[in-house]
Amino acid sequence: MPKDHDKDVYPEPPSRTPVVDRQSVLPNPALILSKLFYYSVDLPVTTFRDIVEGIQSGKKSHYYHQKFRRVPELTRCQEGDYVCYYEAEMQWRRDYKVDQEIVKVIQERLRACQQREGPSYRQNCYKELQQFEEVSKAFQSRYGDLGAYASARKCLMKQKERMMAEQQTA
Repeated sequence: MPKDHDKDVYPEPPSRTPVVDRQSVLPNPALILSKLFYYSVDLPVTTFRDIVEGIQSGKKSHYYHQKFRRVPELTRCQEGDYVCYYEAEMQWRRDYKVDQEIVKVIQERLRACQQREGPSYRQNCYKELQQFEEVSKAFQSRYGDLGAYASARKCLMKQKERMMAEQQTA
């Protein structure tokens, strides 16, 4: 600032931070409660968990995908065995979801190759294109035209009808 400035208009900033005047001598109750919770609950629980994890560190359990055993298909169920029907239906639904994900992964690979190669993707992505056509054709032949309420029984009937049509043409 210039030497001839008006001190009333532009006062100089304070050289030190002012000390806050406390209204009370008592400490903040929220601070006391948070420290009480930390030392009485959080610290002992965390310490105990660390000790247990240290003991179990040799036996680490890995959480990946749930593995289901394969159950018999609907054709292998005895008549009136509703538990077998249910298990076969759940197995079919898992297989359906897995097949959907396989088609999605192959489709993403094809799209990535198309993006990378540009207009000449038909020549450079021939392998991915063939693989996608195979997978989508197989998916369509198995699950196509089943409708919104697809089930293992409907899929089995579709397969049966397709086999009968093939026998008639042969």
